Amino acid sequence: MSARDPASREPTLVLVRHGATEWSENGRHTSRTDLPLLPSGVERARALAPVLSQFHFARVLTSPLQRARQTAECAGLAQQAELVDDLREWDYGDYEGLTSPEIWAQRPDWKLWADGAPGGETPEQVAVRADRVIADAVSGDGPVAIFAHGHILRVLVARWIFERPFVGAAFKLSPATLSILSHEHGYRVIERWNMPLSE
Repeated sequence: MSARDPASREPTLVLVRHGATEWSENGRHTSRTDLPLLPSGVERARALAPVLSQFHFARVLTSPLQRARQTAECAGLAQQAELVDDLREWDYGDYEGLTSPEIWAQRPDWKLWADGAPGGETPEQVAVRADRVIADAVSGDGPVAIFAHGHILRVLVARWIFERPFVGAAFKLSPATLSILSHEHGYRVIERWNMPLSE
């Protein structure tokens, strides 16, 4: 499908980044490490429920990692949730658990969005997963909720607007926030981004 396709009837995608964990609060890269939400993360995830209840979701997709599943549960959508392995966070490989300053001390010129992670994934590999998620999500008949992680969702928004994955670097995404990807005049658009609904 082209970026402009008036015949398109793709559904709206509602993206939700999981609530805060110990490592997200400390700035540690967290991909496959399966951490639970902090109490503050649970509280903020619960505050998403009233807003999400205004949608009638045809599908709810979530990363299988517990921080995303727990966010979906707190938001009242666990019963409808489908586990989607492609929604796992970017695999940070050898940099799992490290902060950016710790990585830069070893490799001062490192940039995740250009270099990927040794022993983990490249930006292009994450984009392939994001493309599969989008293709699956838009095949439905109504709005789709997607619960996942900061970097995979930032790659997903870049691919939604037909950009290369590194464009996701420009989209800051905080924990327990909601973003909406939709359409206007046949174009895919970013309707809302990084909305903190749990203040």
